[in-house]
Amino acid sequence: MSHAMGQVPTAALLEARLTERLAPIRLEVVDESYQHAGHAGANDSGVGTHFRVRVASHLFTGLSRVARHRLVYDALQDFIAQGLHALAIETENPPNTTPV
Repeated sequence: MSHAMGQVPTAALLEARLTERLAPIRLEVVDESYQHAGHAGANDSGVGTHFRVRVASHLFTGLSRVARHRLVYDALQDFIAQGLHALAIETENPPNTTPV
């Protein structure tokens, strides 16, 4: 397992972690921190605090939206402890599965 301790969250680090934990068939991680400069939770550098994740994984099959989001949060928990302030999550069922 990789560790994020002491690292400012980046899109690449989040992408690597989600790939490791969720084996996604589609994944997009976007750093939206610059859009939140000056807001609560933003840091002076303007990076690493606000992200949008779009992900589809076979691990989501049969899970509710809340359960899918929980898998994403669990995978990124140590980044949250390191300053990831806001995470917008968009999950998708993989193709050929029934939406939940």
